This record gives sequence, C-alpha cells and structure tokens, in this order.
Amino acid sequence: MAELIIVYFSSKSNNTHRFVQKLGLPAQRISIDDSPVEVGVDYLLIVPTYAAGGSDAKGAVPKQVIHFLNNPTNRKHCKGVISSGNTNFGDTFAIAGPIISQKLQVPLLHQFELLGTATDVKKVQAIFARYRHQKHPKLKNRPMNTIQKGQSHVTPQ
Repeated sequence: MAELIIVYFSSKSNNTHRFVQKLGLPAQRISIDDSPVEVGVDYLLIVPTYAAGGSDAKGAVPKQVIHFLNNPTNRKHCKGVISSGNTNFGDTFAIAGPIISQKLQVPLLHQFELLGTATDVKKVQAIFARYRHQKHPKLKNRPMNTIQKGQSHVTPQ
C-alpha cells in the first residue's frame, strides 16, 4: 500500500488544525512562519480560503501554501485538494480549493465550512481511505469535480 498523508495549512485561528485533528490521520502542517517544508510522499492538501467575498478571489490561497506548492517535489506529490471557507463570503466560499485544483490539475475532493461538521470528517476520512488504497498515478487522470453555484460541498465522482 502506498503511503499517503494529509498536508495542511492553518492560520493562527487553528480552524483547519482542529479539523485535521478530528480526522485522526497522518498529517504534516505547513508552517505559518513560512519555513521551508518538503514532503516526499503523496498527500491530500487541506487549505483554508482567505478571501474578502463577492467576486474578489485575490489572496484566497494563503501565501505559505503558494510557497509550499512552488517546490516541484511538493507539487508532484499533491494528489487532491480539500478546502475550507465561510459561506458568508458568497461566491468565494472555499475558493482556494478550485484555484489549486485548476493550477495543479488535481481533483477538488471536498469543501467544508469553518471547522467542518462530523459529516465532513467522515467524508474526508472516506476520501482518504479510498485514495490510500488506489494506485496514485491514476489520480491525476480523473476528471476534476466542478462546483455549482450555491453548492457548498463537493465529493469525488
């Protein structure tokens, strides 16, 4: 079985960190102080969204995540993305996920609000289990999920 972990970024609010702790899965955190991190195994990325709402998605992906993904090794091992956000921000809800998904050509696996619910935890655990038992080279060839307006959660097809 191929190794797979969760890689995540969480701001000082620790919302994403608390969500990842509930998963009970092997995880590595991207440092908030922007210290270089290199991940040499396949992973699913969990990222919060920083956006002001409306149609302005500028700055939605945290700069620490951008720096992390600028490393070719880290980019190569990303097999999918999960994003969080706040539905109060309308069209930019959890938009960091679709941005990263499109940029890296990896599937957008799920989106959740703030700390996530028990259902979100179960869904992400199931996604992780499914990906862990697959051969990872095939993951990039899967069709990416799209988000329909008004839809707050996306699960793999």
